[in-house]
Amino acid sequence: MDRLKKRWGITSNLQAVIIFIVFAITGSASAWLSKPFCVWLGITKEDFGGWFTLIRLIIIFPIYQVLLVAIGTVFGQFKFFWNFEKKMLKNMGLRFLFKD
Repeated sequence: MDRLKKRWGITSNLQAVIIFIVFAITGSASAWLSKPFCVWLGITKEDFGGWFTLIRLIIIFPIYQVLLVAIGTVFGQFKFFWNFEKKMLKNMGLRFLFKD
């Protein structure tokens, strides 16, 4: 746990627990919210077959990004999750989205 706290730049076990809770809530919420988005966009398993799962994952990705920062903010961890988000997007080649 100490290595993880050092890597994430956090100081307490409570903060680590809060961060884990935010990750759990965000993952569940983004998966749950992707269903109405698929319905709204008219994406069904019957129409897309094997591609449905890939399309749904693509839909989940931006929902997850937004919810991660939003839910992290509700739990008082905006700074951690905003920095986490920037680092992840930069590693994915989307560095142009952020000015250093």
